[in-house]
Amino acid sequence: MPNSFPVKTAQRIIIRPLIRADVAELRSILQNTNVFGEEEIVTAVELMDVFLDDPNQEDYDIYTALTSGGDVAGYVCLGPRPLTKGTFDLYWIAVKPSVHNLGIGKELSDFAERVVKSQGGRLFLAETSSLEKYENTRRFYLRRGYQEVARIADYYTIGDDLVVYGKYLSQ
Repeated sequence: MPNSFPVKTAQRIIIRPLIRADVAELRSILQNTNVFGEEEIVTAVELMDVFLDDPNQEDYDIYTALTSGGDVAGYVCLGPRPLTKGTFDLYWIAVKPSVHNLGIGKELSDFAERVVKSQGGRLFLAETSSLEKYENTRRFYLRRGYQEVARIADYYTIGDDLVVYGKYLSQ
C-alpha cells in the first residue's frame, strides 16, 4: 500500500483506502452501472467487508475515488494472484455513471498500476465477460494498454466467454 494518503490525481480526484462509510455508495454505484448482476455485487461487497474487517488479510487492496467535493466517485480492488510472484489481479474497477467519461476510471487504473509496481508487481490481469454489456469494459482495458491474453469459451455460461486482459508493468 502506498505510504501517503489521500492521493490527488491529475483529474483532481482524491484516492484513499476504502472506509466503512463508502460501502453503501459503492454498492449503489455497482448497481447503477447496469452491468453487474446481483451475485457479482454481493461478491464485490463481500471483498470490501474482508478488506475492512481483517487488517491482517493480504489478498485485497481497495481504494475509493472521491470528487473534489468529497463525493464517492468509484473504486478499485486489486491484489496479488495466489501462487505467483509479481502477478496481480484487478478484481473490480467501477465509476459512478454520472461521472463517466471524466477520466476517473483512467486515474483509478493508473493509481492501481502504481500500487502494483510498488509491491513488486510485473503483470496485471483483469478478467471480464464477453457479453455485449461488457463491451465498454473491454474497450477500456484496450485503451489502457492491456492486451487480450486469454479467452475461454462458454466459461460463465454457454455464450459467455471469460476474457482475460493483461498488462506487463515492467520487463
